[in-house]
Amino acid sequence: MQSKNKGMTIIAIGSIPLIMTLGNSMLIPMLPEMKASLKLSQMQVSLTITVFSIAAAILIPIIGYLSDRFSRKIIIVPSLVLFGLGGLLAGVGAAFFANSYMWILIGRTIQGIGAAGTAPIAMALTGDLFKGSEQSRVLGIFEASNGLGKVLSPVLGSLFALITWFSVFFVFPVISLISALLVWIFIKEKSNRQAPPPFPKYVRGLLSVFKHEGRWIFTTYLAGGTCLFTLFGILFYLSDVLEKVYKIDGFMKGLILAIPLLVMVTTSYITGNRIGKNLERMKKLSVIGFCLMTISYGSLVFLEKLTPFLLVLAISSVGAGLILPCVNSIITGAVGKERRGFVTSLYGSVRFLGVALGPPIFSRLMDWSRTGMFLSIAVFTLLVGLLVLTLLHVKGKDGKENKNTVFRYDYM
Repeated sequence: MQSKNKGMTIIAIGSIPLIMTLGNSMLIPMLPEMKASLKLSQMQVSLTITVFSIAAAILIPIIGYLSDRFSRKIIIVPSLVLFGLGGLLAGVGAAFFANSYMWILIGRTIQGIGAAGTAPIAMALTGDLFKGSEQSRVLGIFEASNGLGKVLSPVLGSLFALITWFSVFFVFPVISLISALLVWIFIKEKSNRQAPPPFPKYVRGLLSVFKHEGRWIFTTYLAGGTCLFTLFGILFYLSDVLEKVYKIDGFMKGLILAIPLLVMVTTSYITGNRIGKNLERMKKLSVIGFCLMTISYGSLVFLEKLTPFLLVLAISSVGAGLILPCVNSIITGAVGKERRGFVTSLYGSVRFLGVALGPPIFSRLMDWSRTGMFLSIAVFTLLVGLLVLTLLHVKGKDGKENKNTVFRYDYM
């Protein structure tokens, strides 16, 4: 692959997680205004994010198999178009239809269906097109693009909310069309692509993979899902208290929400460039990341003023930035190409479930106790970190632990 074509390929792949991140994060600044305008409860507001993520989580494994059976590109492009159409329906429903809330939920569900065939499949596509340390570097860019979307989305969401709270929905068709065109033009899959085995044999191979390596695969799934769960939960909390407690709204609110996200995206990019294919390093950084998250959330109990709160919260963002590129590399390298779509898609389901559960669970915890919320999350991240420490041991077919590279299993 020529360097120019490679650069455009990376841009095309990087546009996909960027778009998907905007699909949830850009809504967060306008949720309080939507709540007031439509007279919704806190739980109803959180469902606008939850239905999107649950729809994606349910369909992702099916879409993953289809991407293995046919091609990544054939799945990604129509999915991006569907994502844009769902956003358009939500916007039109909010602006012109009676019972706006119902139409928003329908549009968000359609967006979630479209999202199922995007970022997780793009991760598998990265594994197909790039190898070795270059694969880890591109996956680091992939996660950094995801984080960049999180950084930009509060600012963009706040700006569009100045027009009207539902104007953000009309942005989705535009940005998804741009990404679809980039993928269609610049992604060149190999023409000698080998079709996966018949479905029964395909399933037996997957079951064999999870039987032999399920312990550490599910541990990495949990690690990635935990990062997204805590991230979207804390953003939901912060969006609410910035208005209620600190009386900060509009563009300034978007900038503040972007601070912890900017820390995470910077850390993700650096981590992706440094880890190579060294599993021992990935494990060590992941454990350090969970330690930082635990310290951060545990310390937030004692902080009321905004500046120290954000500084300590940024520590948890460093932790997430260490964990996510490592988990991405481990998952992408777990199996051979013909089953990679399913395995990375299942990981994508866990990530979307983390996003889906964050706002409603944090909403309940906020109603219960601020102190209890932060202590509960700190204990949870500590437990996940201990699981990573004790269960993340990848072994090769010879039964020996492989510390220097992630072994690709290809059981038939």
